[in-house]
Amino acid sequence: MTGGLRPWEPPFTGTETEHLLGALDRLRTTFRWKADGLDAAGLRARVGASALTLGGLLKHLALVEDLTTTWKLRGTSPGERWEAVARAGDVDRPFTSAADDDPAELYAVWDDAVARSRARLAEAVADGGLDRLVHLTGPDGQPVGLRRLVCDLLEEYGRHTGHADLLREAVDGRVGEDPPEDWRPVSGRYRL
Repeated sequence: MTGGLRPWEPPFTGTETEHLLGALDRLRTTFRWKADGLDAAGLRARVGASALTLGGLLKHLALVEDLTTTWKLRGTSPGERWEAVARAGDVDRPFTSAADDDPAELYAVWDDAVARSRARLAEAVADGGLDRLVHLTGPDGQPVGLRRLVCDLLEEYGRHTGHADLLREAVDGRVGEDPPEDWRPVSGRYRL
């Protein structure tokens, strides 16, 4: 990372791994900025006919982080919180159940999942780099590399950060591509 006022900025030069993980952290930070500091009403706000909410996105992306860096990466359990969701294949449950959760809990669930995911990805990169094979296999049993999991996370955050842009603007008018240079999370435990 570049450090300084914008610690989420990916490196201007670096390895493929540094660029991919840096881009992922930039998307994570932009998403977190879009969701930051809201009360329950703000986290439950919807736009038009869509059922998406910022609270639902926080919880969904926490599930994605944990599933990607446990079951897909290592073939291990995503943890008690997600066991029933994973077994039932009910990937929409985090979107809908978030309406019943306290804002502090939603921020903590996402913040903690990101911290665990960063640690697991760092460990996997240290153990073979992006070419390292993971537990997940393709439809015909073909091997899958860590690079694919990182790219899948980038795609997931790209999609949902766009959703978060629209939702946050509808809540209080917050707009912008990146957080302000001096932004730090108001709520939760997210580490830049």
